Amino acid sequence: MQLAGANSALALAMTVISNLLGILIVPFSISKFIGDGVGVSVPTKQLLKSLVLTLLIPLILGKMFRESFKGVADFVDNNRKNLSKISAILLGLVPWMQVSRSRSLLLMVKPAVFLGAIGMGVLLHLILLAFNALSIKSLSTLSGGSQSVFSKKENANAVLLVASQKTLPVMVAVVEQLGGALGESGLLVLPCVAAHLNQIILDSFLVNYWLRKDLPTNNAKVS
Repeated sequence: MQLAGANSALALAMTVISNLLGILIVPFSISKFIGDGVGVSVPTKQLLKSLVLTLLIPLILGKMFRESFKGVADFVDNNRKNLSKISAILLGLVPWMQVSRSRSLLLMVKPAVFLGAIGMGVLLHLILLAFNALSIKSLSTLSGGSQSVFSKKENANAVLLVASQKTLPVMVAVVEQLGGALGESGLLVLPCVAAHLNQIILDSFLVNYWLRKDLPTNNAKVS
């Protein structure tokens, strides 16, 4: 976010809020719009309980430890990069284990099908970027134009990136608790991982575009 010139505090707040809302909304939306549509029973209560135990409670405990013990906060701040790497490694192990359990089925998936899933993930992310960019522009116009909080570049960039991305831990937790209701979990995780990687790649190009676009302005200020 800092590299993109976005408001990091706003991005963090949006991430936390969206994850909390996702925990409450995702189980019921899957049951209503996906489960009912294909005639499959989705374990809504079990899914909600799993999301609370794996995402909400660790978040609350982490915040409590950070606020209660100054040494914990100092340790995290001083080792932020290393802890981020450890977190990324542990996060990557979860889908890897699920995919490993479905290795025999994975080998039966045709390349065209897998490429189609990747293409749909790319298309979905592009649609979200376009929709959110239009929404930010509309909100800026309706709430004061150039004086609107949405017209500030750092706020607009943060909202656009965070609102257009999907959270891998939530997706993996959902797939794990479906219990095969919509298919083998190891196979269902693959499009989730691909979508996560796609959005990182696409957003890196977008951030580079923003940086190149701002380069003449920054050079003019220096001069």
